[in-house]
Amino acid sequence: MAHSPKQVVVVGAGAFPIRRAPVAVYLIHFDLGVVGLTTAVKIQEQGGYAVTVVADTFPSDPKSIKYTSLWAGAHHVSHAEGDLKQQKIDEETFKVMWEMSAPGGEAEGCFLRLPQTDNYYDGRDSHLDWMPDHAPLALDALIPDAKTGVQFTTLTIDTPAYCNYLLARLLARGGRTVRASVQHVQQLAEGGAHVFTPGRARSVPVDALVVCPGLGARTLGGVEDADVFPVRGQVVMLRAPWITFGRTASHLEQGLWTYIIPRRSGDVIVGGTKVDNDWYPVARPETTTEILERALALCPELAPPEVRAQRSPTVDDLRSIIIEEGCGFRPARKGGVRLDVEFITAGSREIPMVFNYGHGGGGYQSSWGTASIALTLLEKALSEAKV
Repeated sequence: MAHSPKQVVVVGAGAFPIRRAPVAVYLIHFDLGVVGLTTAVKIQEQGGYAVTVVADTFPSDPKSIKYTSLWAGAHHVSHAEGDLKQQKIDEETFKVMWEMSAPGGEAEGCFLRLPQTDNYYDGRDSHLDWMPDHAPLALDALIPDAKTGVQFTTLTIDTPAYCNYLLARLLARGGRTVRASVQHVQQLAEGGAHVFTPGRARSVPVDALVVCPGLGARTLGGVEDADVFPVRGQVVMLRAPWITFGRTASHLEQGLWTYIIPRRSGDVIVGGTKVDNDWYPVARPETTTEILERALALCPELAPPEVRAQRSPTVDDLRSIIIEEGCGFRPARKGGVRLDVEFITAGSREIPMVFNYGHGGGGYQSSWGTASIALTLLEKALSEAKV
């Protein structure tokens, strides 16, 4: 007789012997961002799991301040800065994304492979020597006032397309979704995702929870992590298909960070800002102007070619190609990403609850690496609990 899968709920968003029944995993996520989606896909595709994602916002919903992942640039430029554990996580993620972006692959359209240059005003050494085609920038190639720099090959991510791709991939592999606003993890531990479905609610035994609530970790009952805080990022999207390279300038000590991130579609994300505990939910006009000024100084090529052929471009030339402007709240955490396990009471049982949140601005860069760790934690906890 066929064994029924074990139930796992991923909130937000291991191989067992073939004789073991699959595990039902629930993944909890307030908005189903890239971390929750990747974790859900990783667990579902491992085999032996039936993953249900519970979230109140999904990738196909209209863009809003509730959903940070859709506002991200994004490019794969690691923030590890010498942290070997984080670097390993980011390296694994880059390897997966590089394979996904291969010509002819099903996810190719979500990525753009391109040459990238990073300029450092503070003169720090590059920590990206593991990236393809890595080489230091010559002094005459640096932007004004930069002390050091590096060039390499990386990829950018069309974030709305990619998140929808991950959701479709999860569903195609047998994963499920339930739209709900979870107040406390105990609601799912006791009753499963079906307690939020319309009609006659029914309780379904849950084998594990995976909690990826992003900024919602501050308020989700049973988690209520006071170390989680928002880092507001404001961006401007331009229509500039002539830009086929990435460029960044940064000064970590002063919090300066300017980036040019083109997508395969021809759109270009320019930014940005990093402001802790700033909850303002829409783009500030004065910040947009400041971003455009920095972006134009870093990359005059942003202006339309016909303008540059006649005169030096101005910020107004960039305003004419703006598609949209907006902001998101990066879910940062004091102490970094939380990757650990607790056990929670579910009726007469104790079930594992795996945490994977607090990525700040590094969600895309670290998504597959932290999903692998979350899967390992899940399998170990289930094995110890003899679920």
